[in-house]
Amino acid sequence: MTDDNANSDAVTDGGLSAKAQAVVDEIEEKEVDFLRLQFTDILGTVKNVAVPATQAEKAFTEGIYFDGSSIEGFVRIQESDMRLKPDPETFAILPWRDGRSARLICDVINTSTGKPFEGDPRYVLKQAIKRANEMGYKINAAPEPEFFLFEEDEEGRATTKTNDAGGYFDLAPKDLASDVRRDIIYGLESMGFEIEASHHEVAEGQHEINFEYDDALTTADNVGTFRTVVRAIAAQHDLHATFMPKPIARINGSGMHTHLSLFTEDGENAFHDEDDEFNLSETAKQFTAGILEHAPAITAVSNPTVNSYKRLVPGYEAPVYVAWSDRNRSALIRKPAARVPAASRIEARFPDPSCNPYLAFAALIHAGLDGIERGLECDDPVRENIYEFDEAKREEYGIETLPANLGEAIDALQEDEVVQDALGEHIYEKFVEAKSQEYDEFRVDVSQWELDQYLEKF
Repeated sequence: MTDDNANSDAVTDGGLSAKAQAVVDEIEEKEVDFLRLQFTDILGTVKNVAVPATQAEKAFTEGIYFDGSSIEGFVRIQESDMRLKPDPETFAILPWRDGRSARLICDVINTSTGKPFEGDPRYVLKQAIKRANEMGYKINAAPEPEFFLFEEDEEGRATTKTNDAGGYFDLAPKDLASDVRRDIIYGLESMGFEIEASHHEVAEGQHEINFEYDDALTTADNVGTFRTVVRAIAAQHDLHATFMPKPIARINGSGMHTHLSLFTEDGENAFHDEDDEFNLSETAKQFTAGILEHAPAITAVSNPTVNSYKRLVPGYEAPVYVAWSDRNRSALIRKPAARVPAASRIEARFPDPSCNPYLAFAALIHAGLDGIERGLECDDPVRENIYEFDEAKREEYGIETLPANLGEAIDALQEDEVVQDALGEHIYEKFVEAKSQEYDEFRVDVSQWELDQYLEKF
């Protein structure tokens, strides 16, 4: 796992840590020309500044300065200077740049204090991990970000025309994107990913590539890298890759099912209990109960766009009901089958790939840890298909629903101190401000659907 002190351990005579020196040596050995120093804004957009590779040593020892007032949700104009501190463990050569460019993911430092910037989403996740560590746990995560591949028009702009008619697990000739997925996998593997599987998803033009679990910080880094690689390599095939949750009406949207587990300091899976009916420990059930209790507020972070709530409707394999199950996928959280104790985990099925992974993971972790600290009890699993329940039966089971739109999710976030604390005061305020503005713009807009329905009728 990367940490705040990654650059300061085992300092060499040149003032670099051993890990940083190894990166500098690899840059020279592989004749890298440019370095892209990356970080994310609060909305999860990857930002970067390119520097000549000859500046690598300076980047590690002094950092690279930038104007934070120009980044969404960072700082005001009068407090704009920020410094990027590269994490040497994130070094990777970019596969679509002929091996001449590489990237480093950076932490953001507040130059006025010399400390980590509280508005840096990566720092927020590190704080969540720190809380878990203090409770004696290490967090592993494994997301499954789905995406669509669309054709481009004559001017290279994205359309919503899929380039195949495939369905779940289909093969060629229906799945015409298998070559694209292959090239994406090659690119990801060259950047250090361990790919478990790839396949065509349910909707036409929809795909999924699963990569192996890792610690929460590395996994969040990997989500940002994954989205970048998918888009870049799709573009080489004259296709547009999008992680928009619901780009086409009335078909399945794209989710980012997120598997989570806690391990103790001695390497034991804290979620596993061989004697339990579901092989879930009391810790796992308390963690699950915490996520279920805070789920309405979490959705503001894990499902952060107006479009996210077009996916979260019954009938399209996206969960909307606050419950858990060991069998069906209509519940918010599922307990997947595990062949060995180390694989015992829970799967949060509601996040989507438009989220900022650092903030979404932090919200899920804090909510789960709150469940452990308070000793929350987990209701019995719901094994029936909740989509088939009427309102009376849902009330009988005590099943609530997620917010129906971004506005309701923001309201839930504003009432949930645990998720607010997960984000930290700075990001919470900036995030709510940005998302409230987004929802207000949506509310006053007139859609084509409304024109088609009402313009000539009334």
